[in-house]
Amino acid sequence: MYVLLLAFWILLNARLTLEIFLFGIAIAAAVFFFMCKFMGYSMKKELLLYKSTGYMIRYLVILVREIVIANWNVMKLVYSPKYEPEPGVVYFKTDLKSGLAKVLLANSITLTPGTITLSIEGDQYCIHCLDISFGEGIEESCFVKELRKMEAGWK
Repeated sequence: MYVLLLAFWILLNARLTLEIFLFGIAIAAAVFFFMCKFMGYSMKKELLLYKSTGYMIRYLVILVREIVIANWNVMKLVYSPKYEPEPGVVYFKTDLKSGLAKVLLANSITLTPGTITLSIEGDQYCIHCLDISFGEGIEESCFVKELRKMEAGWK
């Protein structure tokens, strides 16, 4: 985060001189200290962020793939004259532990067309599906599997 703060300082100044760089080092250090002291940030979280980068890139690729697949399925559902969609609400529980993983799962479900996360209460999710078939097997979806791998890597 310190390096990002320093890079942001240099970007805001639109040029790089020795004075701007040295002042940026001091400003970035002050902001980083403030974040650590008053916002619960730590070097442990910083290292965890760097460690999770590979997992996040992989998760993003899976998310984009699932969005494309869901778009195709919704398009087939909408344009099919024979098939009548059967909307429904699906409840399922997950064994994800961290709040970040739970929020990522809820947002991923909402981002994929045809489904939306209505609520999360503890470990239970409430999902509305354009067609009830979209909610089948959601508790063991590729999102959940990847998030479990991420959580295991965070330990």
